[in-house]
Amino acid sequence: MKNIDMIDESFDQQAAAHVEGFCESLRIENNASAHTVRAYRTDLFDFLRWAQREKLEPLRVTHRQLRLYLGELERGHYQRTTMNRRLSALKSFFRWLNVCEIIESDPASVLQGQKQKKSLPHYITSSDMIKLLSLYGKRDAQGKQREQSPTDMRNLALLEFLYACGARVSEASGLLLSNVDFELGQVKVFGKGGKERIIPLHELALYSMQGYRNFARPKLLREKSSDFFFVSTRGNQMTADSIRKMFKETLSLAGLNTAFSPHDMRHTFATDLLEGGADLRSVQEILGHSSLSTTQIYTHLSAKRLKEVHLKSHPRANNTADF
Repeated sequence: MKNIDMIDESFDQQAAAHVEGFCESLRIENNASAHTVRAYRTDLFDFLRWAQREKLEPLRVTHRQLRLYLGELERGHYQRTTMNRRLSALKSFFRWLNVCEIIESDPASVLQGQKQKKSLPHYITSSDMIKLLSLYGKRDAQGKQREQSPTDMRNLALLEFLYACGARVSEASGLLLSNVDFELGQVKVFGKGGKERIIPLHELALYSMQGYRNFARPKLLREKSSDFFFVSTRGNQMTADSIRKMFKETLSLAGLNTAFSPHDMRHTFATDLLEGGADLRSVQEILGHSSLSTTQIYTHLSAKRLKEVHLKSHPRANNTADF
């Protein structure tokens, strides 16, 4: 977290101090991720810059003045997602100020975000997933034997883990060695807000992860010790950014679309579960979604799958018409 002393002196120092206090509250009380705290802090200091340009006291703005700020973002052709994120930061900040009795009323409470177009999540096809997972395996996509380096074994274990349980990148980065239970075939991960969940793993993922743990991980650690399951070539915790970088390099080496992200492995996992017949509630629990509506985005099943369900389920679907 930045020091107040390091903040531009031209800012309203009281407002800047309260932004820092709010961010600290997010981190400690809400257990928000470092990424979320950083994004909210950036958005709120952008608002402070705007208030400074408009010669307004940032803690005394009205809801009309906040609308002017949002209007300026719209004229600047910001995307709806960015504008809604900025609004979310403002609403959370002013709500906190009001609860802490720093301000008497909350000017942001009446503001509404723009409706966003619902887009279907990207997912990786089965053929592309085979290319992705075979890149670091003992055999290539053509079935030819190859020698695995410690890094290859780690990358394969990581990719198998992401695809096997739909974990977020932050969850993979923060996975502890003690939270992988090979006997029961499951892992314990901590999601958003520190929420704990247990996820089962299939045998292929367990096999790759066990091979990495037994043979590759000790070599990567270089006689160091670490509580984290996935470690870098220097024996440190593999960060979320380094996982994303590895994933991009893997896509490129496999000749796949480099626009994919590790989060698309999560989308693919959820899509494949639903197309395999899993119920929505089970997928919700495995993914760690607090709301079922978040999980429902994955119900974009193929027409073929829908026809199969219809034929199996509808009482008249299998009856031959007699004309």
